[in-house]
Amino acid sequence: MTDIFIEGGRTLIGSEFAETSLSVSGADIAQIDAPRGRARLAIDACNLLVLPGIVDLHGDAFERQMMPRAGVDFPIDVALADTDRQVISNGITTVFHATTWSWEPGLRSGDNARRLLEAIERQRPHFAADTRFHLRHETYNLDAEAEICQWLAEGRVDLFAFNDHMDGTIGDMVPPRKRNRMVERTGLSSEDFDKLVAHVVSRTAGVPASITRLAVAARAAEVRMLSHDDATPAMRRAFRDMGVTLAEFPINEETAREAAAAGDAIVYGAPNVVRGGSHTGWTRASDMIAKGLCSVLASDYYYPAPLLAAFRLATDDVLPLNEAWKLISSAPAQATGLTDRGTLAAGHRADILLVDDSAPLRPRLVAVIAAGKLMHLTDATRLQTAVTLPRETVVAA
Repeated sequence: MTDIFIEGGRTLIGSEFAETSLSVSGADIAQIDAPRGRARLAIDACNLLVLPGIVDLHGDAFERQMMPRAGVDFPIDVALADTDRQVISNGITTVFHATTWSWEPGLRSGDNARRLLEAIERQRPHFAADTRFHLRHETYNLDAEAEICQWLAEGRVDLFAFNDHMDGTIGDMVPPRKRNRMVERTGLSSEDFDKLVAHVVSRTAGVPASITRLAVAARAAEVRMLSHDDATPAMRRAFRDMGVTLAEFPINEETAREAAAAGDAIVYGAPNVVRGGSHTGWTRASDMIAKGLCSVLASDYYYPAPLLAAFRLATDDVLPLNEAWKLISSAPAQATGLTDRGTLAAGHRADILLVDDSAPLRPRLVAVIAAGKLMHLTDATRLQTAVTLPRETVVAA
């Protein structure tokens, strides 16, 4: 691992930008406003922003690398390696792969969730980004409960979410295009899919007790929990009473206000900000941010979105950039219990981005440092000549 010195950039320190230097030693930031010293590698950050790495607590775009077309599978190790390159090249230095374990066969089946978890654990040392496992449990998937409790107890799950898409599934069974997409994803015949849905719905009465037991298991394992698509303030309160303190994509303002009043983390999708609205027609994230009803932005289904969203919020005068950046860095780090990242400070993990903001709506990543390693560089002229150590130092070493 090479010590790195970054100089001349407009650096986000706390909540303010300052022209200063950073020194990196090993995997951590060694000093702010540091002298050059004997760093082996120096980077000229003149006219660039120096920002903390992005922490993405919910991203599932990796599914497109696994199944780029319905029924077309690629090996998980290949898909994850490609995903890692995408993640890093978009400034995401900590990523939680949001893996849905549903009652469906196919892409979101138990077998696929197991293979994905094992692949992440196996490949984690080789990833450029700190890659973690966010398990999205479909609450009607009662048969998965025992195994999920075991995973939680063994420390294999980094985030745990409660999802309930059953109403949407039933609603999508009528429109032909949506129905065909769902059926193709499972690999079942249309008739067998209908039978499976009917069986799952018949077990509705067992869902609330299962949610309660899983929440107890997650609390015992000290795993942070999210509830997905909360529809009412009462639903948010019920999940909070079980220790679920992250509200992910609340679908209306009154539910978001309930979450905010209690100090819950409120997650919306960064693509919503970039596109100017939700693809489902629900809440506009930028409106929620302006009202103080969103504390975290996640990539959701599009890895370039967090970087673009922060700069769009600043350009549209929704938030100044230093505040917008918190939504994709320090706030998700805090929400997931990662106290060693999300801000640039001595002793913190050296996850650092160098960004050219000359085109405000199209920020360009010049360099990405993850855990003290230069992982992405688009402008080699920014590299400075390494300091030459005195001969006696080399001999002594």
